[in-house]
Amino acid sequence: MAEFLLALHAAATLLMTGLAWFVAVVHYPLMAEVGGQEFPRYERLHRKRTTWLVTPLMAAEAGLAAWLSVFPAPAVALWQLYAASALLAAIWVSTFAVAVPLHQRLSQGFDPAVHRRLVATHFWRTAAWTLRSVLALAWLAAQ
Repeated sequence: MAEFLLALHAAATLLMTGLAWFVAVVHYPLMAEVGGQEFPRYERLHRKRTTWLVTPLMAAEAGLAAWLSVFPAPAVALWQLYAASALLAAIWVSTFAVAVPLHQRLSQGFDPAVHRRLVATHFWRTAAWTLRSVLALAWLAAQ
């Protein structure tokens, strides 16, 4: 059972990491290329469609991380579990305290300063997910 949960957790984390890298390298930089009049509609559609994809993945990752915190696998060092949990908490705080409000501002129209902040702050979420992926893969390898 522990191996299965570790695999599910790794899958959710790896999917979010891949998505975060795609957003960082492709999606967010291309936002600056959308025309001014079209941008508010584009941003609203981006938020709506991204939410459909990201919400279940983030919820699955958080739920599996919580399960592993309560019932840690024998191969998982507690300090790694705490580090992974802290990274996940930072991701969630950054998402809802920083990224979501920035997207709400962009829904009113493109603002280069807001866009630059979105791109810059997303880097930290991407780094946190990448570190979580390293931990998740190490846990699988230790089984």
